[in-house]
Amino acid sequence: MRSIRARPLSLSKHRPLPVLGGLLLLALISVVLAVANGSVALPLAHLPQALLQMLEGRSDSLEATLVALRLGRALSAFVTGAALALAGVMMQALLRNSLADPYILGISGGAAVGALATMLWVSALWSIDLGAFAGAVAAALLLYGMARADLQGGASDGGDALLLTGIVISAGCMALVTLMLALAPQESLRGMVFWMMGDLGATPTRLLPWLVLAAGSAYALGAARGLNVVAMHGNAASALGVPVGRLRTGLFVCCALLTATAVSSAGSIGFVGLIVPHACRFALGPDHRLLLPAATLVGGAFLVLADTLARVVVAPQQLPVGVITALIGVPIFLVQLHHIRRR
Repeated sequence: MRSIRARPLSLSKHRPLPVLGGLLLLALISVVLAVANGSVALPLAHLPQALLQMLEGRSDSLEATLVALRLGRALSAFVTGAALALAGVMMQALLRNSLADPYILGISGGAAVGALATMLWVSALWSIDLGAFAGAVAAALLLYGMARADLQGGASDGGDALLLTGIVISAGCMALVTLMLALAPQESLRGMVFWMMGDLGATPTRLLPWLVLAAGSAYALGAARGLNVVAMHGNAASALGVPVGRLRTGLFVCCALLTATAVSSAGSIGFVGLIVPHACRFALGPDHRLLLPAATLVGGAFLVLADTLARVVVAPQQLPVGVITALIGVPIFLVQLHHIRRR
């Protein structure tokens, strides 16, 4: 243990409270911008009065109605982006691969199968989220059952076995998705494709995603020191007292729940769980005690701003937010990959 204490991952260069306070302010600013902008712009000076009217339940005020609609969508975007970014940090720690993504294990594919099957054969709007969540949980349970020994064993190749199993499950889910798209009637096809590209337009404000995010954040912060030891010492972490098998299982369960909740709420939104952890790690360092909450706040703010762009770029028409995150994420990821290769 002396070697760990002699070379800790220090937070001296970045004090946690000022950094997290600044990121929290950024998140609040992103929500304010989302509420103020749209096909009908609201002056910032009118927002406090409109918010007060919304809280009073006044339905005769256009500004209060717009604030209620946009605020609910912004909060849904924030919790979805925060969940994806937190899951991204967990997945990269679980697989010990900085290029890992929350969708890489096939959980997103399972959600897509469940959602598209619901659209194709049930057609009730309220059942789409339920079908997506059920599909994601089924894929996660299948993956856990096949890779349970690798997760709990703590072997050095456990992450590779889990990754390969997830890729196979994802490929099978994508084959089912392609089959359903080929069989879908013309009137259902556009909605199915739109859902797969990621859409927050019909996402309701729900309590469950916030509860899952709170539980995942609490577990992640509690496991942050163990993640630091695993990141620094790799296979020797078990000898240093870190329960690697239990830590991997906990990371997998939290990542699966966070991803399932995010995908069932907003569809497949790519790059949030990939570029946000990279950017935070590059700017703030590898200490998970700061990286985990920072990535959560940045991921939420990033998706709120991306959804705002999706609403205003070609207003009054709305773009799928997954298209915006991809257009932003691809060049950022290439720049980050270039820096990684240079180092």
